[in-house]
Amino acid sequence: MFDDCLAVELRQYTLHDGTREQLINLFESEFIASQEGLGIRLFGPFRDLEDRNRFVWLRGFPDMNQRSSMLSAFYDGPVWRAHRDAANATMIDSDNVLLLRPWGHAPNGFGQEFFGRDALVVVNIHYVDRAAVDSFAQFFEKRMKPALTNTGALLIAAFETEPAKNTFSRLPVREGETVFVWLSAFRDAGHYEDHMAALHDSPDWREHAAEDVLRQFSRKPEVLKLTPTPRSYLKT
Repeated sequence: MFDDCLAVELRQYTLHDGTREQLINLFESEFIASQEGLGIRLFGPFRDLEDRNRFVWLRGFPDMNQRSSMLSAFYDGPVWRAHRDAANATMIDSDNVLLLRPWGHAPNGFGQEFFGRDALVVVNIHYVDRAAVDSFAQFFEKRMKPALTNTGALLIAAFETEPAKNTFSRLPVREGETVFVWLSAFRDAGHYEDHMAALHDSPDWREHAAEDVLRQFSRKPEVLKLTPTPRSYLKT
């Protein structure tokens, strides 16, 4: 999915009421192939199950320098110029963007045959102290990941904040935050509910966690429950 991508954007758009399907149609017909043709990797797009006016997608780049040149090529190119007014007209806010980099040896892909039209992708965004992000990531690898996979989650990828300066200032990103993000996938909502029940009944994977790690769990993570659109990566 994000093989060879050292810079990844997690993009959440807040849309005007009732315009999400309009943006999905435009995105799928015009913005997927045109970006992929420039070497940009796309994952999604997705509908947010719990917010009918939120549209979510991820895109990856080989590195931060190539991110700048690839985005310049797209946003200065003919496809965006032709359709930007229609796309922007659907949006209240497009600046909710986390700039990320892959973490460690986390899984980075999955077999698409696992998924159908009812697939569910869950994005967990943990807000952590900058000084504790490495400890938290190690705890994820050693304790959280086994518990998640043992209870039925298919882990897709994990990321941490990219601390480098935004190399394409025309598109704002969220700054001054440190996050650890992991993505998991499920066949459908029932599979996810079974996983959550099994996880709740499993031994406490936080036992023996270091104090700096435990402190991070006092902040409630942001959880996005997403379903793929017709031309989403999960369905191609």
